[in-house]
Amino acid sequence: QEQLVESGGGLVQAGGSLRLSCAASGRTFSNYRMGWFRQAPGKEREFVAGIDWSGTYYADSVKGRFTISRDNAKNTVFLQMNSLKLEDTAVYYCVAARRFSMDWTHGYDYWGQGTQVTVSS
Repeated sequence: QEQLVESGGGLVQAGGSLRLSCAASGRTFSNYRMGWFRQAPGKEREFVAGIDWSGTYYADSVKGRFTISRDNAKNTVFLQMNSLKLEDTAVYYCVAARRFSMDWTHGYDYWGQGTQVTVSS
């Protein structure tokens, strides 16, 4: 059974950094598009970053601050978050998509349970 498990969330001060990890299991995800979404309290879930064979793609709100990467040998995806802002506070979800699309923000088949990131002032 396919499973995505996030880790690395926590409490950090504004301006600080965190690195999220997503361990995938149940199949080899090396050919899948992988990504991260987030959901802040009272807000809709939003796309953060994605990575596949064609490259990477970021939401404008995190461009230049966040970096997505993957280690296919370990079936793991990372999200390095720098210069964190209060508005980055959210539950972050790891996602995977079987099919490639021009639309990075939809079409994900697998979702993790999420990890909480809280940025304090």
